[in-house]
Amino acid sequence: MSTKYSINFENNSTNYGKACIYQADPQMGPYVMSLAWFAKPAHPTTSIRFEWNLDYSFVWAETGELVPGVVFEASQAWEADLLGKNLVTFTMDKDAYTFTDLTKGENKGVLQIIQDSSIPLKHASVGIGMSGAGTFAVQAQPNLNLDFTPHPEYWITFGDYESGEVLDITQITNKAKIEFAPGVYSMDAILNEDNTWTIR
Repeated sequence: MSTKYSINFENNSTNYGKACIYQADPQMGPYVMSLAWFAKPAHPTTSIRFEWNLDYSFVWAETGELVPGVVFEASQAWEADLLGKNLVTFTMDKDAYTFTDLTKGENKGVLQIIQDSSIPLKHASVGIGMSGAGTFAVQAQPNLNLDFTPHPEYWITFGDYESGEVLDITQITNKAKIEFAPGVYSMDAILNEDNTWTIR
C-alpha cells in the first residue's frame, strides 16, 4: 500500500470559490498540459481536505482540440507503475478508442504511451493520472510515442475551476507551491483574508 499524502485547505478569505490542486512538471515540455487534478468548492471560514497516494495511471479522453478550458473526463484509466506496467498502446478499434497491450517497457521510471496509426488528429487526448484523477494530458496524434517521466510539483490556487479542466498554468497568478519535506505527508494551505497564501 502506497503512502497517503494530504493537503488541508482553509478558506480565510471573504470569497466563495473552488480550491484547485494541480501538478506542474518543468521537465515535461510545453506541449504537455496540466489538468485541474482536484477542485472542491469552499465558502469563507470552511476547511477542505485533499488526499491522494502515488498510484499512477494511463488516461485518455475525447476532448477535441486540447486547449485551456476544455474539461478532460477520462473515458479509460489503466493502472500503471514506473517499474512494471509502464508501457501501453493507444488505438482505435471498431470506431472506438481503447488502451491495449499494457506491459513492462524498457525504460524504468518512464510512463510510455504508443499511439498507433489509427489515431486521428485533434480528436482525443492521452496522458497520465495519479490517485484516480488525470494530472497531465497531451493531444493525441498518430504514430507518435509519448514518454512521461514524472517529477510532480504540487500547486494550489483558488477561483473558478472544474476537476479535469485543462489549465494554462502560466496565466494563474494567485497560486502557491506546496513542497513536502522528506518524511512529511500532510501540509496546510491557508488562503488569507488578503488573498495571499500561507503554506505550512
